[in-house]
Amino acid sequence: MNVAAWLQSLCLERYVPLFRDNEIDWEVLPKLTSEDLKEIGVVAIGHRRKLLAAIAALGADGPAAEVTAAPRGAPAPADAERRQLTVMFCDLVGSTALSTRVTVAAWLATIAFGVLLVLSYSYDRGGDD
Repeated sequence: MNVAAWLQSLCLERYVPLFRDNEIDWEVLPKLTSEDLKEIGVVAIGHRRKLLAAIAALGADGPAAEVTAAPRGAPAPADAERRQLTVMFCDLVGSTALSTRVTVAAWLATIAFGVLLVLSYSYDRGGDD
């Protein structure tokens, strides 16, 4: 899929000329910020948020970083840090019905936007990661 088709899948096809004129392709897209979007002419904050959430969702589909485990029985580094981990599972009410009515990209954008809202709420209240 090209950037124009991706914008159309988000119902934001009005921005295709802006993205084309500013040479925004798949390589540049993940690096866009809210300020960048504002600078190229995406004035509506709702559209900027929607684009940023969809961009974040695209990043989630990318290749995972390679992780290597320490050898069994190896001592932990002296500067190792233990952190509490909290896992939360939430079921989005109506998510099954919603997933049948929208495109995959729009569905991922919706989920990514929800994640961004939770992260910003957590950060505003002292969460640091």
